[in-house]
Amino acid sequence: MSAIPEPTVETEVLQHTVVEQLMAVIGAPDDQDVARAADNAVRALDERLRTTTA
Repeated sequence: MSAIPEPTVETEVLQHTVVEQLMAVIGAPDDQDVARAADNAVRALDERLRTTTA
């Protein structure tokens, strides 16, 4: 069983950004710009996690 690496500051910032963006989507579910920003944040976090755990 391998240990889970500690998140970096950059990863934590992206995690908080995703939470904020998803909350914005909840507040404005029909706003495509808000949805696009949330999608971009999720994709950035996904990429970060893929490169740091690979």
